[in-house]
Amino acid sequence: MPAVRGDGMRGLAVFISDIRNCKSKEAEIKRINKELANIRSKFKGDKTLDGYQKKKYVCKLLFIFLLGHDIDFGQIEAVNLLSSNKYTEKQIGYLFISVLISGNSELIQLIVQSIKNDLASRNPVHVSLALQCIANIGSKDMAEAFGQEIPKLLVSGDTLDVVKQSAALCLLRLFRTDPSVIPSGEWTSRIVHLLNDQHMGVVTAAASLIDALVKKNPEEYKGCISLAVSRLSRIVTSSYTDFQDYTYYFVPAPWLSVKLLRLLQNYPPPEDPGVRGRLSECLETILNKAQEPPKSKKIQHSNAKNAVLFEAISLIIHNDSEPNLLVRACNQLGQFLSHRETNLRYLALESMCILATSEFSHEAVKKHQETVINALKTERDVSVRQRAVDLLYAMCDKSNAEEIVLEMLAYLETADYSIREEMVLKVAILAEKYATDYKWYVDVILNLIRLAGDYVSEEVWYRVIQIVINRDDVQGYAAKTVFEALQAQACHENMVKVGGYILGEFGNLIAGDARSSPAVQLQLLHSKFHLCSSMTRALLLSTYVKFVNLFPEIKSHVEEIFVADSNLRSADAELQQRASEYLALSKLTSLDVLATVLEEMPPFPEKESSGLLNLLKKKRPGRVIENPDRLDEHVKKEPRETNGTSGLTLASNTEQEGGSADLLGLGVPSAGNGNGPTTNGAGAVTNNIQKFYCKNNGVLYENDIIQIGVKTECRSNLARLALFYGNKTNHPFMNFQPNVSASPALSLAILLQVKQVDSTVEAGAQFQQMVNVECVNDFDEQPDLNLVYNYNGAPQTVNIKLPISINKFIEPTEMNGEAFFSRWKNLSLPAQESQKIFKAAHPMEATDSTKAKLIGYGFQLLENIDPNPDNYVCAGIIHTRSLQIGCLLRLEPNKQAQMYRLTTRSSVEAVSQHITSVLCETLNLPFNNQVE
Repeated sequence: MPAVRGDGMRGLAVFISDIRNCKSKEAEIKRINKELANIRSKFKGDKTLDGYQKKKYVCKLLFIFLLGHDIDFGQIEAVNLLSSNKYTEKQIGYLFISVLISGNSELIQLIVQSIKNDLASRNPVHVSLALQCIANIGSKDMAEAFGQEIPKLLVSGDTLDVVKQSAALCLLRLFRTDPSVIPSGEWTSRIVHLLNDQHMGVVTAAASLIDALVKKNPEEYKGCISLAVSRLSRIVTSSYTDFQDYTYYFVPAPWLSVKLLRLLQNYPPPEDPGVRGRLSECLETILNKAQEPPKSKKIQHSNAKNAVLFEAISLIIHNDSEPNLLVRACNQLGQFLSHRETNLRYLALESMCILATSEFSHEAVKKHQETVINALKTERDVSVRQRAVDLLYAMCDKSNAEEIVLEMLAYLETADYSIREEMVLKVAILAEKYATDYKWYVDVILNLIRLAGDYVSEEVWYRVIQIVINRDDVQGYAAKTVFEALQAQACHENMVKVGGYILGEFGNLIAGDARSSPAVQLQLLHSKFHLCSSMTRALLLSTYVKFVNLFPEIKSHVEEIFVADSNLRSADAELQQRASEYLALSKLTSLDVLATVLEEMPPFPEKESSGLLNLLKKKRPGRVIENPDRLDEHVKKEPRETNGTSGLTLASNTEQEGGSADLLGLGVPSAGNGNGPTTNGAGAVTNNIQKFYCKNNGVLYENDIIQIGVKTECRSNLARLALFYGNKTNHPFMNFQPNVSASPALSLAILLQVKQVDSTVEAGAQFQQMVNVECVNDFDEQPDLNLVYNYNGAPQTVNIKLPISINKFIEPTEMNGEAFFSRWKNLSLPAQESQKIFKAAHPMEATDSTKAKLIGYGFQLLENIDPNPDNYVCAGIIHTRSLQIGCLLRLEPNKQAQMYRLTTRSSVEAVSQHITSVLCETLNLPFNNQVE
């Protein structure tokens, strides 16, 4: 509050002094109550109070409120001060209203009228006070009352610069409250051209407003790009003496420069060659200035200079189109890695993490590997060490993977507990991705368990078991290595789990050595049994029964363990059940039955460990930088190898879904690459509902913001859908409300049970929603998914169908030719048959794809039944709660005419018609997009 000569409000000063001199809380309350009583009596009894006295008493009330006491009177006196022509009285009135008046106050109409009077005033000070009050309250009422006036004030040629500044910031506040306050098209051009204003303060305020508008509607405000580049060019190429009023410690207009650079990060690189060249010159100039000797030794100078530099580097990274600038930015950041200022080291590491994901600058980042490793070992600040770990993870590729994994393992022994779990996940991901030798991968994971067993999640040791089971050439080595690891006196429980599983499957491969004979293996594992949790004991019991099949000579020793009271009469129901069932199983006389039940685990489906990557993202939503080789050319263009020479990534998730990430592997595209969606939920939209007639898992819907995947399991007339929602952006989804519903007709045919989900989806995160479905009667519609959420302040909606159709409840049925044609003749009524002739959209020679689609739809393909070997014959039974519906199908190709005749027969007319209609469309879909 500015001091005004002759207007010092001595009474207020005395009151504040009395409060400060109070010796206790009780004395303070007593003095405040006395003052409140005095003020109340003055307001009620003295009708001749002048403006000065009202101002003084209102100030006292404001001070009392700021001390934490409730104020329930004085508001009308504060409103009366607004009509004063004196600056100090009007200022105190607005200050009181801004602090104490809520948006739903009964006095709001009086306040609005007073504000309107001041906005129409010719006194710029009064106008500015009114604008500040509007922004401070910032309610919807304020937006409705002044939404038309403030934009006019902002773009008017008669408005003073100081008022324009306030108007721009006030409009920004109202826009955040109610985006409709600035209608599309009406003010766009005039607001954008504020970037050309002569007054730097107006440009600075307008840049903040335009940045918010661009995030809401980037296409409409695209004209700001050239103006922002032009203004930025004038700033960075000028001397600090050219902007005397806006130079901060020898740095010209640093705040405006930062805002302009941020504004440009909302768009891809400019398309106009002239604008693009000018922007590159600006960025080069900023990088050049960073190399110049400092013009001042004060910290304010370096802070302002580095703020502009880091924002420029962020823009260079965002554009990712100028190799020279990216490398220069990387070299500049490399100099900060050894800077004495901790914040600079942190920011440098964070920016280099993103640079490492660019194909242009990845090699330049790798040159600083030794410096980063040294920072990991010597840095005092844990947050900086965490950034160093992030950078090592991001810069890792085939050439340095073993060295980086070794360094991270070495650091893991002394790492802070807060980052150990994240480090374990990163080491596991890198080891799997870049391993050229599976034995090395096994060694790394076992070392992880040895060094940080408490932080090794189930996903990590599950994954190593999957890979060992899938690779014959590593099974013997894994069994030998884990056997040796179990001999340590202190052995983590996760090591026991891995050891129990691998020895139970492949212990026979090392049983020839007397040092690891069957009896020794059993004794070694059982020596850990009493130290383990009930879940691990249950796993070990499964290992022991596997030993009965692998090593009949130790069968009696295993049975002794099963009959032990601690197992057969265990208080844990799971252990008791396993012990009794395994004991009965071991006493079977038929070796064939025993061998069949206890045979080796079959190979797991091959897929990349995107489950680990998703788990890593859940630990730090929106902060996980992708390892750059996920976007390397050999991943895009070359087929994956399975011989160990291309790492352990054995299947390309992106190839399975036409470029979409494998959501069902629990992976979601990175939110950390800085390239957010360019439109408000628009852009490329993928809706794969048609493809789900012949498959159960995959990406159902995807746009720039969200990815929705489905995994379906069906049994009899019951189905369970797991809906996966993935946030692909750097911003959380708020008020996330997925609503699954059925039409009135459909709700009579199926019953839906939907699990509720959280209303917030963090940046880069993914979670699932379970939907249970029961088929009561036949149906030909699909349930609706209506999704509503807020992204970056803007409401978003997604309305799609869920892939639940009658064919999901088909059970494939085997039958011979006689049974098929007998049943076919029984379903010969016109109402039971549906037939359609349609033209083939693809070569009819591709019989494998046609068979795959019919099987994928749910039917049993009956081979060698039809007299014409070219025909396809299928059978199935549709399960509903009320009845079972038999369904038969014949597909007859005419290769000369390139036509199909599809005939479907069932006991329900609507079913025949629906299946025929759907299959005609499905059979003409491209096979590679249809069936996995």
